[in-house]
Amino acid sequence: MLSVAFTMGVLLALVGGTATHSCVGPDQLVSKLLQRLEDSVNVEEPPNPSVLLAMNLAGATDGGTHKWLLQEIKEEAVKKAHKDMTSGQVALSVLALLSSCQNPQHVHALEQTVDLLHILQKKTQEELASMDVDGVPKTTLYSLSLDTLGLCLGRVGHYEEASMALAKQVLSPTSHLSVDTRAVAALAMACTYHRTDLGDLQDLLWEAVSAVANGFLDEQEKRDGMIGNIYSMGLALQVLGSTEKFYAPREWDCAQAFSVVYSHDYRQPMAIAQVLPALVGKSYLEAASLNCAASSRVSPSQQSPKLAPTGGHRGPTQSLSSPRGEDLTEFNKALIQVHYSIINKLQGKHFSKSISVWVPGGSTLLKVLQAAEEEEPQVFSFQTEQTSWGPMVVSIHGLAANPEDRTYWQFLSGEDALQEGVGTYKPRDGEHIQAVFSTY
Repeated sequence: MLSVAFTMGVLLALVGGTATHSCVGPDQLVSKLLQRLEDSVNVEEPPNPSVLLAMNLAGATDGGTHKWLLQEIKEEAVKKAHKDMTSGQVALSVLALLSSCQNPQHVHALEQTVDLLHILQKKTQEELASMDVDGVPKTTLYSLSLDTLGLCLGRVGHYEEASMALAKQVLSPTSHLSVDTRAVAALAMACTYHRTDLGDLQDLLWEAVSAVANGFLDEQEKRDGMIGNIYSMGLALQVLGSTEKFYAPREWDCAQAFSVVYSHDYRQPMAIAQVLPALVGKSYLEAASLNCAASSRVSPSQQSPKLAPTGGHRGPTQSLSSPRGEDLTEFNKALIQVHYSIINKLQGKHFSKSISVWVPGGSTLLKVLQAAEEEEPQVFSFQTEQTSWGPMVVSIHGLAANPEDRTYWQFLSGEDALQEGVGTYKPRDGEHIQAVFSTY
């Protein structure tokens, strides 16, 4: 049971954190996205705290899926938080638990109890120590932003120090931060702004949050509503909906921005989890101030999570080069050719290899990689890890990404970096996809 002090803390609405603009999504769209979120939950895959957080913010707290997610997140925390979770993963679990009116300082499951906020404090200190020594956090600024928000909403130490570091990065003329990173940083800094009593820090945070919010408004005006890409819109809308005072008296044309969201058919669970709060007029800033006793929206489904996998796992692939029998003509009609290259000019023995493969139209990039591996396994072998955004390629041709030297495999179409993952992106006929070993 929550202590009286903690209950007062989580139920106290964050000043300035509630969206006051009139833009919210139509109920039909919200219900459809909630249903897709529930359908994405799978007992064969790790629980996604972002999904639970979005469901809570949307008020859909009834049903077996919600209960299962909450319990699984607790179990993951007690099993993995100390050693096997990044700071950002711990922070998301904290936000999910806060939004469920659970005390993250006393997470009990599997006959064990952990203080998730204490773990988050330690991991955040490691991120900040890395910034002091190397100029970059141990993981990413996106993770550090989540850490800061989790600590601030949980009302434990180090969020002021972390917010100052974020503000300096946001305001640095040499920083080129993604929309997603700037958005989560702005939410974290806005939280700290309302919680700190340090005047100089407040001034710095005001400048930084204002810079992010006004930058989003500028980009929206120039690009007919779009901010970053379609998958960045959810977090950007959360910022603009919850930080009006930081860009006043300027006004936000929220109808223009929301029209961009309405034009896209969101199916990727993480993208839905980030855009859904904005569609119900909320943001992550409200994770610790929800009334969990009153569900405002009926859960689309009262069922428990599906027992069968929904995808994202690699397995044997049928040969795409030898269709059989009477399906041959129809198979050939559906095929597209994709050119695929793997390039390493960064570490060890450099290489540049290319192949062209045939896959059915509408296939994901993951299918292209699997087809290339099937044709030339000694050259195009690869490995993936499952993430909250779907499968992530971590190794190609035996060369693995390494967070310690900040390397990763970047996928490009022509010269443009792909905005979707390999499990979501669908190449066009004749498109040239490059996987380039890179640093961040």
